[in-house]
Amino acid sequence: MKICFATHEGVILSRGGPYTKIMEVREKLIQKGIEVDLFNMWHPKLNAYDLVHLISSGFSVYNLARNMRSSKVRFIVEPVFFSTHSASFLKIFSKLDKITRKVSRGIWFDYGFTRDICEWAVKVTPNTSEELNLISEAFSIPKEKFKIIHNGVSDRFLNADPSLFEKEFGIKNFILCVGHIGAARKNIPSLVKALSKINHPAVFIGKIIDSNESEKVLKEAGNNKNLKIIEAMDNNSPMLASAYAACNTFVLPSLYETPGITALEAGLAGTKIVITPYGGTKDYFNDMAVYVNPYSVDSIKEGIEKTLNKPKDDKLKEHIKQNFLWNKIADETINLYNEVLNK
Repeated sequence: MKICFATHEGVILSRGGPYTKIMEVREKLIQKGIEVDLFNMWHPKLNAYDLVHLISSGFSVYNLARNMRSSKVRFIVEPVFFSTHSASFLKIFSKLDKITRKVSRGIWFDYGFTRDICEWAVKVTPNTSEELNLISEAFSIPKEKFKIIHNGVSDRFLNADPSLFEKEFGIKNFILCVGHIGAARKNIPSLVKALSKINHPAVFIGKIIDSNESEKVLKEAGNNKNLKIIEAMDNNSPMLASAYAACNTFVLPSLYETPGITALEAGLAGTKIVITPYGGTKDYFNDMAVYVNPYSVDSIKEGIEKTLNKPKDDKLKEHIKQNFLWNKIADETINLYNEVLNK
């Protein structure tokens, strides 16, 4: 079996969740005897592959998907799509997009890109049931065309050593958030406001995006003597794993997550989780996390305080270990490839 992973160049630059998933799943697939290449725009030859695995379904990969369709290249798509808008709202704009394309060339709506790519793909592989339902209902794509392929986590977070971080930074028993600072979806300004009302050590680890939001966050964070900001660490860094193990509570109060790989990593390291309920996070964390309203600073504050006062246990850690290690996700992926190719 010969597979090609393809996505947009921003994934390589941002090094976020999609990048982590591509690298981890590719490594596991190769270990299982699957030939897997990364797309090279200068040496495409996509017809040489049994299947292209496309990650993303927005404008950034639209021309690639359209050309694969016209060249009869079979591909599956992992949409990496969610919205705070309802399916009925998205359906209206999807219909409007179709009308405007006929009336006037060059007028497009973002949602139309995702709709087209999911229609062209031979299979659509969302990460959560909420993502599946939203795309299916909004863009009138039959649910039979979908197959959930979960996000996962590396087993290197399973037995992380908390002492590495504690010795390096002199902080113990803290609140932790890992993610991009300045990305609107991550909702960091609300988290900073919530933390200002909690007298407890807190740490942000993440890439600082050049934006007005980042400036505001850094200014407000500078007024909080309990908050420390640390530049992003590589996903395979022992220090990142140590931070997860050393913290008391991990917080990800995003507008939505599908489901937030960093939260899975923290959960596998044994910490307690406070997270958004939107995007399908309950598919992964069930009743083993505290869910907060990302639009309410008070809800975020109360969720953190509630979690800080709870003892740690291994329930979530064992749940993630049994269900979401990358090796299992690779097996799910191979099963999907076989299903598509044997039709």
